[in-house]
Amino acid sequence: MLGEIANLPVARTAQALRAQVRSWRMEGLRVALTPTMGALHDGHLTLLDVARGPGRADKVAASIFVNPTQFAAGEDFDTYPRDEARDAAMLAASGCDLLYAPSPDQMYPDGFATEVRVTGLTDLLCGAARPGHFDGVALVVSKLLIQAEADVAVFGEKDWQQLAVIRRLAWDLDIPTDILGAPVLREADGLAMSSRNRYLSQPQRAVAPVLHRRLRLAASEIIGGADPTAACAAAASGLLADGFESVDYLEARTADSLALIETAPPPTQSRLFAAARLGRARLIDNVPIEAEAASKAL
Repeated sequence: MLGEIANLPVARTAQALRAQVRSWRMEGLRVALTPTMGALHDGHLTLLDVARGPGRADKVAASIFVNPTQFAAGEDFDTYPRDEARDAAMLAASGCDLLYAPSPDQMYPDGFATEVRVTGLTDLLCGAARPGHFDGVALVVSKLLIQAEADVAVFGEKDWQQLAVIRRLAWDLDIPTDILGAPVLREADGLAMSSRNRYLSQPQRAVAPVLHRRLRLAASEIIGGADPTAACAAAASGLLADGFESVDYLEARTADSLALIETAPPPTQSRLFAAARLGRARLIDNVPIEAEAASKAL
């Protein structure tokens, strides 16, 4: 049975979600899922646009679930921004067809005892900085994909490592959902849109766009022949000098396997990845190492 918020139908259980998806399927319609943790911004809404691309989906369901299993002790699970009514209104205005908003006890009922882990891809970058994080991501995304039975699911490329992990698990577990990436949507000054940007104070917000600019500059230097390790080290030092409090990582890696790149020239389809901290906000970003990035450098 469906409820409603802001004129948007809402499913609270997997059974209600599946019933609606199967009803659409009986009409011959293709269905997309756009998983989120809420606190929506314009970047999330681009997921819906990608889902509606030619030949992709006729109906789009968005999920909102702040997943406790991907937060470690001391992280911001309890304070993560939540405003379901606002999010539902944004989704309705963007043409979303269904909101799936399960409670934690619906996703993880008493006695829940299953784990999902993708090895290799989860041992580096954010996986090294946040042990166990991607185990929680793999678990909840596996459940969402199985529950929705969607034809396609769309995830943001800002979380590039997460996207790689999800593609791997869907392939390995034979989940018949096409996994698509949506390009990073940025503010006018280059800062990647993120729900956690609201943690930034006004002075921190002024510093935050430096992350993207430092990545573009490092990409330009690598394209120009600089040693990737040296360029990344210089960019990390630059972030600290610019006002960032710490840098979890800033590395050049291949786009598919996330293998570390230590020599020049980099292989095709390479990217720079970074995570750095400003106060309560842990900002992540990535850029391609290609001529276009070089043309936009500092």
